[in-house]
Amino acid sequence: MSEKRKCLAVVRVRGVGDASVEVRETLKLLHLTRNCHATLITDRPSYLGMLQKAQHMVTWGEISKENIALLLKEKGRLTGNKKISQEYMQKIGYKSLDDLAEALFNGTIEYKNLKDIKPVFRLHPPSKGYKGKVKKTYAMGGVTGYRGETINDLVKRMV
Repeated sequence: MSEKRKCLAVVRVRGVGDASVEVRETLKLLHLTRNCHATLITDRPSYLGMLQKAQHMVTWGEISKENIALLLKEKGRLTGNKKISQEYMQKIGYKSLDDLAEALFNGTIEYKNLKDIKPVFRLHPPSKGYKGKVKKTYAMGGVTGYRGETINDLVKRMV
């Protein structure tokens, strides 16, 4: 039996100006091609290794079920840049966005594996700005790196 996976939100906060090729490739694999792009992943060891590789370009943490639903409702897009509709929910086997958010939160499905859905959320820069410097880690008073539950505050300010 596998242990329960947590859902992580990953937000890109810096450009790749002088980043190595490995970091650029890691960001492409995470679908984080621009600043203020976000995605949802599980806390598998392979993803955690990717986050450690790109930790100076991104910030991440455990996202709440309410914020997952907010992201899906406000910024989730289907191919063709259409909003996620009730017909799409029924097509993939969910009654509502809240049911899909629940499944993502519990780790029963992965966001990138949903058919016809864009794997990235295009967010705005955070209102009132980032709280700290983007070149420092969150533990040192900056923005990048692991931030735990406080990712929810950042995501709310970016939607």
